[in-house]
Amino acid sequence: METVDVVVVGAGLAGLETARLLASRGLDVLVCDRRRHLDVGIRTTGIFVRRTLEDFPLPERHLGPAVRRVLLYPPSLRAPVELTSPRDEFRVADMAGVYAEARSRAERAGARVRLGTPYPVRGVEARFTIGADGARSTVARRLGLDVNRHLITGVEEVFPVATTSTPTFHCVLDPRLAPGYLAWLVDDGRQAHLGLAGLPDRLAAPLPRLLREFRAGFPDPPAPTGPLHRRGGPIPVGGVLRRIACPDGLLVGDAAGAVSPLTAGGLDPCLRMADLAAAVTADYLRTGDPSVLRHYDGRALRARFRLRLLLRRGLSRLRGPATTEAAFTALRTPLGRAAAARLLFGDGSFPNTRLEPATAR
Repeated sequence: METVDVVVVGAGLAGLETARLLASRGLDVLVCDRRRHLDVGIRTTGIFVRRTLEDFPLPERHLGPAVRRVLLYPPSLRAPVELTSPRDEFRVADMAGVYAEARSRAERAGARVRLGTPYPVRGVEARFTIGADGARSTVARRLGLDVNRHLITGVEEVFPVATTSTPTFHCVLDPRLAPGYLAWLVDDGRQAHLGLAGLPDRLAAPLPRLLREFRAGFPDPPAPTGPLHRRGGPIPVGGVLRRIACPDGLLVGDAAGAVSPLTAGGLDPCLRMADLAAAVTADYLRTGDPSVLRHYDGRALRARFRLRLLLRRGLSRLRGPATTEAAFTALRTPLGRAAAARLLFGDGSFPNTRLEPATAR
């Protein structure tokens, strides 16, 4: 029987970053993932926001051109609301490349990564288990931690393009097409990401069919210049789960519900929570003091998102195109545009989670 300090389940960005930080602290870390290759089974859109780009050393060569322009469309697709930031707000990443770089960094720090290895890992005993295994986490269930119950499901097509237009993030709010969420097209001149997501019990048709309808109805969609890749899956939108740690392990990323309840952005939260998860895990394994785990408190993080959880409920209640079109009347006012700009271009994507020195014994 092989014994390790920590098993990290899931070789996505949250799992690999947590593993790297733990290995850099001198712990024996094993990462397992049932996928045989990191470029398959990708579920994230790969949109990094400005705050993440400023705070984390992401691999430049895997990031697309900066996007400053957002167009918000009502169901009619007429008269979109245009918002432009003076700063570089979004960059869309080649996530296969980002994952490969994250794996390399984790392994250089001393972590071992085993692909094609399901959890639980046969012949391995761990002092602590970290679940980075997605919205429907097996680790959460095995450890008796909270599980995600509020999910939307999405699908996306990614393909190379060759355009000369301004990089733009197009967002379409149409409850017939994407109930409880939105459809999107991000075209940065190198790649296009065309997708939609919604509440599964209210989708009018299978997701691939809805995506075809969206592509057909969208004005002047970019033409692919290379192979098309499809991805998708469940996205937790219920906010950070309350109980995300116990003496046997903890959860990070989607498994912890660390996704913005309103925008469904999860890349910034997964990196910030990885930092806290690694600090708490290392402290706990060093001291054996269960009180250390109180610093990894889902309830405290969840409290930061009361407004966004409220807005999430409001978005979920939009059921007809007429109501959404009426909402755009308010969105076109100076106050409405300012609120939308604050939401899309603001700094409140996810709170800082670094463990204070006084508590990191």
